[in-house]
Amino acid sequence: MSGSGQPNNIPGASAFAVLLLAAAMLALEACAHVPIIDESRLMQEAGGTGKITVFGARGPLSARQSRALLARVAREAPNAGALERHLAAEQIVAESPLFAGNRVRILRDGSETFPAIFDAIEGARHTLDLEYYIFEDVQSGGRRVGDLLVGRARAGVRVRVIYDAFGSLDSPSTFLDRLRAAGVQLLEYNPVNPLKASGHYSPNMRDHRKLLVADDAVAIVGGINLATEESGPSIGASEAAEPKSKKGQEPRQVWHDIDVEIRGPVVPEFSRVFGEHWRSLHGPPLEERQPPREETSGTLEGGREIVRVLGSTPERLTSRYYATVLTAIRTADSSIWLTAAYFVPTHQELRGLEAAARRGVDVRVLLPSHSDIGAIIPVERSYYPALLRAGVKIYERSDGIVHSKSMVVDDVWSLVGSSNFDQRSVLFNDEIDAVILGKSTADQLRADLESDMQHAEPIGWAQVRSEGAIERLKGWFWRLWEQLL
Repeated sequence: MSGSGQPNNIPGASAFAVLLLAAAMLALEACAHVPIIDESRLMQEAGGTGKITVFGARGPLSARQSRALLARVAREAPNAGALERHLAAEQIVAESPLFAGNRVRILRDGSETFPAIFDAIEGARHTLDLEYYIFEDVQSGGRRVGDLLVGRARAGVRVRVIYDAFGSLDSPSTFLDRLRAAGVQLLEYNPVNPLKASGHYSPNMRDHRKLLVADDAVAIVGGINLATEESGPSIGASEAAEPKSKKGQEPRQVWHDIDVEIRGPVVPEFSRVFGEHWRSLHGPPLEERQPPREETSGTLEGGREIVRVLGSTPERLTSRYYATVLTAIRTADSSIWLTAAYFVPTHQELRGLEAAARRGVDVRVLLPSHSDIGAIIPVERSYYPALLRAGVKIYERSDGIVHSKSMVVDDVWSLVGSSNFDQRSVLFNDEIDAVILGKSTADQLRADLESDMQHAEPIGWAQVRSEGAIERLKGWFWRLWEQLL
């Protein structure tokens, strides 16, 4: 999600207007329910699987190589047995293999991500795939994404773009027409106008992914849209140092977000997930090209991180992301640190975090104190009493918009992607996430989270008790609304 709005602002015409809107949406959308994951059964099944599949640059690794790799990761975890059980359970629910030998680079905010995206576009020689909820003609360092895509298409690179119709409403048709004229293949996901939609039309279904894949050599994935509002200042700059908005009246908000750049054997898996989505949307058939892949001998020369791709879609009964997150929470042994832009956990996620904290796991949650979606703040705060009673540590950051979606478990298992810690990502959105096994990535993400928490306010019972009755009612109203969808 992304857009503009004032914190804690529910349209003030009247509660009647809000209820009318709710009734209209419910008339359009059949009731949807978050799937129940039988966690105990899942862990029992995982206990008997034995072999965990790991792939390298040249295909499946031998049982000996796989055991050696996973043993190395397990030695870095506080509880090797818990990690092994988690990986076995994750393999069942994720339905995608682990890929070894990858290099992972953390990209913080638009100031680091946009240059990396632009470099990847400029460097593409064969294929270029982009999938974004918000797709605008953003610029960075004197370069515009439209110019770069046009240049690559005219140079003979196969360029494909999937963009969400609702998220990209503000993208001018002249921008998209220019890309088409240059040979860029564009697909609009779920047109806002139902007359343009094919098949069953659902206004709730959205393509929330943020993904770039170039030449099967580099993938960039995370929470950062190709949106002007996320171009941001340099890391560490204050909101006062922000450039003026389009109207020249107020400085733009700083957006705190995260992506990862991945190189190695897992990158073609991102291409495969993109291709599946392209075909499911009936994109024009294109001649498949096989760009040369980076060769790596053995399993680790290309990098030390093990990566799994999670491509989730509402067409599946159970989101791969959701089931994976639940298994991570259940098997956590020492720590769960997460940051969420829109914190609306399912019942199982909430109870899982509480249970982890009660068994002594260090559970920390970093959330925004204000948001581009005003109604989300009273909703997230409505969960605070239950979390605090269980011993979960809560932090609210106020110096900008927190839009990050990341999670670090036991200092060795990390998750970065487009999925929010909310029910929409489970029920309605197409999402793309990366599970990363490796202490290097986990250490970087944990250090970033620790730094972010130093810019945040720890939340305790004093703050909860000081919240007014009106704000509490808002939170419970919007929680009910989420459950009705």
